[in-house]
Amino acid sequence: MSRPSHAPPGQPTPATPWRDLPAGPHDIRLVVADLDGTLLNEHGAVPSSFWPVLDWMRGHGITFVPASGRQYATLHQIFHGLDDGLSYVAENGNLVVHQGRPVATHGLDLDASRRIIEIVRQAAGAREGGSGRNLGLVVCGLDSAYVERDDQAFLAEARKYYVRLDVVKDLSLVTDRVLKLAVFDFDGAQDLAAGPLAPLADTHQVVVSGQHWVDVMAQGVDKGGAVRQLQQAVGVTPAQTVVFGDYLNDLQMLEAADWSFAMANAHPDVAARARWLAPANTDDGVAAVLRRLFDL
Repeated sequence: MSRPSHAPPGQPTPATPWRDLPAGPHDIRLVVADLDGTLLNEHGAVPSSFWPVLDWMRGHGITFVPASGRQYATLHQIFHGLDDGLSYVAENGNLVVHQGRPVATHGLDLDASRRIIEIVRQAAGAREGGSGRNLGLVVCGLDSAYVERDDQAFLAEARKYYVRLDVVKDLSLVTDRVLKLAVFDFDGAQDLAAGPLAPLADTHQVVVSGQHWVDVMAQGVDKGGAVRQLQQAVGVTPAQTVVFGDYLNDLQMLEAADWSFAMANAHPDVAARARWLAPANTDDGVAAVLRRLFDL
């Protein structure tokens, strides 16, 4: 699918407004949506307008995939009862599940995990001298997520994304298979990624996944790779794939689909890479676009 050009040469092409979409219905077989800031509304819930669209897609053999930095158990809880027709991209692409079975699992070895834990501890521990950061660390395992920090301010944030969450005395002693490490910075994630975590970018994937979250993962792992793995599993092409996203951890995912949508509330870098601009998540943007694409 070609993207209309409205920008001067050398400048990014702005995403085309969704109301300019060509008339449907279109041959779409795979729909992938980020959750926070994309599908979920301002209350962190799936909007009621989406459920009838999801029922229609399931009835027509169209695979819907929630794609998130959240753990699989959290995604499973949100869409409980619909597992027969859903696939999942969890932990920012480190766990890909299709029809209840893992398609791909990625992770970090325990030595690498412990080195990253120490780097985060040093960045946070410096606070005692007045120059450290207010950080909380989550070790994201296959069976559960683990934290050392047990104050309610941090736990309230962590539990939004990790329903299976264990408080332990020492994260370096966790023996679960580690998928990724997630760092919450109360002061802002982009500065954290560009500062204390920047040296890790030579050997790991360092992904800003939200205003306050940074994920550290194995190199080469991202949501885009996960979407391509699902395309292969389902037997569809990028031309038959729709993707919705809003933040930096969605960038590679947009490249895996011809029908790529940034939400109106998206990070500017995401809007610059998407072909189309959807309404904001607070305006039920995902449901509105799908109704147009499927001519519902």
